[in-house]
Amino acid sequence: MGFTIGGMREIRSGTRRRGRPFRSSECTAVAEYTGLWGWDVAPGARAVGRTCSCGRAGCPAPGAHPLDFAPLVPAGATLDQVTRAWAEVPGAAVMLAVGRAFDVIEVAEPTGRCALARMERMGLPLGPVTVSPDGRAHFFVAPGAAAELPGLLYRMGWDDPAALDLRGLGPGAYLTAPPSDRGGRGPVRWLRPPALDTANPPEARLLLGTLAYVAHRSRA
Repeated sequence: MGFTIGGMREIRSGTRRRGRPFRSSECTAVAEYTGLWGWDVAPGARAVGRTCSCGRAGCPAPGAHPLDFAPLVPAGATLDQVTRAWAEVPGAAVMLAVGRAFDVIEVAEPTGRCALARMERMGLPLGPVTVSPDGRAHFFVAPGAAAELPGLLYRMGWDDPAALDLRGLGPGAYLTAPPSDRGGRGPVRWLRPPALDTANPPEARLLLGTLAYVAHRSRA
């Protein structure tokens, strides 16, 4: 089962060229995420205006959720396996499953950029970081960090993550990944792309301390 928001039929019709499978930029990215970094990937919905490709009237998160009918592409999948899977959902957004290989700490983009620059100057360990078109930065951290977020912040002297505009994403959450757009607003981009020295996300303590400090100063 596929969906047909503008241009998606054309993608499906071009799935084979000169006897070889069509491979989109999404397929290449998904194969990197699964094969190189060991991440699970879910095909996601797209949005045009306020219309979501899932087909549900009044969808609460148009273009920002996995497709219910599309199976997860597991970590370890090859480019050929990804291409075959993506041919069933042409035009799907690329969404990373959170909670197994990494959790995510979400913060306002200005805070995230400032904290990222500060931590890079200090030489502190960092994982990948994305930024979404709605102005949110997403820091990849070790699994389990989302559940520990309130307790960690409390022990650092910060009572309320919401007051600092910090949010933890753990098992069951999905993160739209480059090169896909989110909710029809524009593309998600890497602030710090995955690399050999960032693929294994760090523990959250140092990151949280820096994010909390920067967020507090920005709101003071």
